[in-house]
Amino acid sequence: MIVDVSSQFSLKRRRFTNIDPMEAEEAKAKLAAAKEKFGREIRVFETSAASSSQTEESITEETDEFFEFTAEDYYRIMNAKKEDKVLKTRKLKEAEQAARRSRITKTVIRVRFPDNHTLEATFHPSETVQSLVDLLTKVVARPELPFYIYTTPPKKQIKDTSQDFYSAGFVPGAIVYFSYNIPKDDASDAKSGPFLQEEIVSLKGLELLTKHAEPVESAPETIPEASPPVVQEKKPAEKKPVKPKWLKL
Repeated sequence: MIVDVSSQFSLKRRRFTNIDPMEAEEAKAKLAAAKEKFGREIRVFETSAASSSQTEESITEETDEFFEFTAEDYYRIMNAKKEDKVLKTRKLKEAEQAARRSRITKTVIRVRFPDNHTLEATFHPSETVQSLVDLLTKVVARPELPFYIYTTPPKKQIKDTSQDFYSAGFVPGAIVYFSYNIPKDDASDAKSGPFLQEEIVSLKGLELLTKHAEPVESAPETIPEASPPVVQEKKPAEKKPVKPKWLKL
């Protein structure tokens, strides 16, 4: 059987991109400079508003009643604890915890600001929450104003900054919220932002440029065609004459 391989070929293609390679290199350089300056990888991006009817009050912090701890929250937490409750010795628990810690080498913390900007930074799980507070002091627009971070729901201010991220439950990642610690009736413009320095805001979207930038497509490389195999026709074997049994010489 002769196989026709004349149509069997493949082309190695590279995806098209509209991103300027020079622009991508500049983005990489900016991110690298920020990492060197602040001692860790940081990213900035902007989230969309929760509602199209958002007003000026929507970018301010919600009231404490919004984060009130309800009976439903209590029973949900208690049920989760019952499911996870297993009789184990103290040494076994400590050994399992140490094994989990050794497998995790980083944690990603996202800090959301009232103006819908989010700062993402990478930490080691053994670092303390104070390292996050120190970073925020370097990047916020008004570092002279007192501030605090909190989790929600329910709203819980993070006061113990001496604990590491693992003990705080922020591994492998967590989302915390930023707020200036100023009176609610304060008429200053601190509540409306901007909350991040211009240098930090300029990093917004650079991560996407570095991820999607690829070389421009070059000419397709073709695989040379393989010559079809040659099939030799077999000749029928010649039969030797057989002497009949009745023939006697």
